[in-house]
Amino acid sequence: MNTLSAAEVLAAGVWQSGLGQVLGGIVLVAILIGAFWLGYRIRDRESDTPKPEEQPHRPETDQLPGEMSEYRRPEEMPHTDGEHRLMPYQLKKSGGTETSTDPPSEEKRKWGGISSGGFGSGGTGHGD
Repeated sequence: MNTLSAAEVLAAGVWQSGLGQVLGGIVLVAILIGAFWLGYRIRDRESDTPKPEEQPHRPETDQLPGEMSEYRRPEEMPHTDGEHRLMPYQLKKSGGTETSTDPPSEEKRKWGGISSGGFGSGGTGHGD
């Protein structure tokens, strides 16, 4: 028993003959061409890119803008008389370091000879 209508049979025949795929491809290509055309129109409305002489230039110094060069040294820890504890709010809020214009000596810059070892290096990590 064939319960398909004549329109359904015609649609199935068109699809099986390949005409449906061709029409679908044409519609898809038309949509893609329209998208490119619309993109070109939108790009044409945008302002032009700046010329090389309009680009920002680096300052005459070797440093980058906003770059600072400073040395940090540990801040002295305030001492107590031994009877009273030093509370956290009594410490300075600078993070334990202060700026210095003098570079650290070569001896202070070097590691103290204790090998901390790296993860997976096989070392104990305690200078042994």
